[in-house]
This record gives sequence, C-alpha cells and structure tokens, in this order.
Amino acid sequence: MTIHGKDELEKLIGQEVGVSGWHEVTQARIDQFAAATGDDQWIHTDPVRAAASPLGGTIAHGFLTLSLLSILAHEAIDLEGDFAHRLNYGLNRLRFTAPVRSGSRIRGRFVLLSVTDVAGGFQIAYTATVEIEGAVKPALVAEWLVRVVT
Repeated sequence: MTIHGKDELEKLIGQEVGVSGWHEVTQARIDQFAAATGDDQWIHTDPVRAAASPLGGTIAHGFLTLSLLSILAHEAIDLEGDFAHRLNYGLNRLRFTAPVRSGSRIRGRFVLLSVTDVAGGFQIAYTATVEIEGAVKPALVAEWLVRVVT
C-alpha cells in the first residue's frame, strides 16, 4: 500500500496497511543465517538429524524470521513523504508462535497501531504478523516500532 505522508498515515490507525508477497525460506538461507550468527544448532542445519525429530525437518531460526520483517514491510508498505529516512527502533512485544520449516513460504501482514511525534520526526507502531503458507498459526507476532526521521 502506498501512503502519502504522515497525515494520511494517521488516518489509517487501527487498519491493515499492507501485506507482502510470499517468500520462500530455503535451507540455503537458514544455513547462511546460521553461519552469520554462529547459531548452528542441528534443528536448523542438519536435515538428516532434524528429519527424525518431532518437527520432521529443519526449521528457520526465530531471529531469521524476525530479520525478514524488513523486506516484508518494505514490500508491503510504501510510505512516501519528505522524510530523511526510517530506522528500526525496536520491539515492545515479540512471540515466535510456530516454527518455519525449511522450504516454507512466509509473508508479512501489518496493522498500524499508532503514530506518535518524537524529537526529530515521528514513531510508527505496527502489529507485524508473519504468516506461514497453509498453516493455522503464524510464525511470529510482534509490536514493531519504526522511527521516521524528518
């Protein structure tokens, strides 16, 4: 969704403001994340051992799923205006509610919670939900804060 400026954004509080397309979480991506973070636990990186686990295969790191919020939001929400840049400010709440199996596809869904003035710009709070294609439960639900610097 394209949103033109802060005034238009404020009118959308309480509404869904964007849904990304589907993105596959491949074993290669999981392995790259493991290498970058040093988290090479077998449930993420050993397909043979993980196949014998109750999960039936490897799963993405929760923090990998979280890190994909940026690309999902970039695709889902186009905020236009006279802004210098946006910054990831943090999370007020985060839950990993279901595992993302290797080969699954995920997408982001964003609901605007608030727009608040802060020094040098404004802060946006979203409920960010990462859905897994074909699954009942989402992979992740978070209250995500983004600062817009003017």
